[in-house]
Amino acid sequence: MSKTKRTLLLLLITTMLYSTSAPAHTAAAPSAPVAAIYMDGNLLQLDAQPLLVKDTVLVPMRQLFEEQGAKLSWNGATKTVTANKDNLNMTYHIGEQTAYLNGQPLNLTVPGQINQGYTMMPLRFVSEALGSTVKWDANTRTVRITTKVDYTTTVLSGVNLRNTPDSTVDSSALEMLPKGEKVHVIKEVGAFWLEVRTQDNKIGYISAKPKYTDYTSTTLAEQQADELIAYGEKYLGRPYEFGASTDQTDTFDCSSFVRHVYLDKLSIELPRVSYNQAKEGQEVGINELRKGDLLFFSARGLDIGHVAIYVGNNKILHTYSKELGVHYETLGDKWMKRFVTARRMF
Repeated sequence: MSKTKRTLLLLLITTMLYSTSAPAHTAAAPSAPVAAIYMDGNLLQLDAQPLLVKDTVLVPMRQLFEEQGAKLSWNGATKTVTANKDNLNMTYHIGEQTAYLNGQPLNLTVPGQINQGYTMMPLRFVSEALGSTVKWDANTRTVRITTKVDYTTTVLSGVNLRNTPDSTVDSSALEMLPKGEKVHVIKEVGAFWLEVRTQDNKIGYISAKPKYTDYTSTTLAEQQADELIAYGEKYLGRPYEFGASTDQTDTFDCSSFVRHVYLDKLSIELPRVSYNQAKEGQEVGINELRKGDLLFFSARGLDIGHVAIYVGNNKILHTYSKELGVHYETLGDKWMKRFVTARRMF
């Protein structure tokens, strides 16, 4: 066999071996050559490693939305995410090429995906849809996000900005935010804390109790009402005493009970007697009640002589009877005949 034929035969064998060992279509595995992601100068500590797919950076969905001030809801059955920020509403089905911003379609170059248990979304697409700007530094492999922030929440009473959502010795106060200071609420942390950004770009946690800021939301109010009711429930059966002293909890009358629960759990200081308590807060209709609202009734010949906490499902928590003490009761005809007004305190 000539030298030329041997060379051609060797090339043919090599080609055959390569074609049988390599797949016909090899999908590019997602890689993560992103060194760091900063948001408004702060390094993000992500729950999962960023992915780089077709030159698009994907990061964990919840952090991406919430760190930019959007409130997120997730439907696991349909794999649909809904995010709201100010006047923006985004809806997206994971895996699709189109999202909807205020009803208008927006195309994604790379769809969101679920990777190792994390729902990953395109960083630039989401950030820019929420009004942020995104810059990529190829030399340092760093992403920098600058958010569009509205400082709309007002501090009503001096409150500590803390490094963790905790007021124990494990948490330190970064500074005191004075009355009148404006902050941006990043997200709610349970019933009693808000993660906020200050106007000088500090990020920390402040108390979510109503006395400290004018921030409100339906979800926060519901969580705080649940905490309020659970706390009041601790006193079930506690004896009734008309005119009970407010500096003790061995006995209660209706208004001292309500006053104690509101003050101790939510730092809301109410007047001592039900007639004056009925002047606080915001009046709501009987068909607009939500958990935590106060209901006021006529009693003992007075226009307003009794108060109860509405706990939902047409039930109230109150005290007026030496036999029952603090107890739950149905808001039935007996009470509706004496109903005067309902007030919302938070």
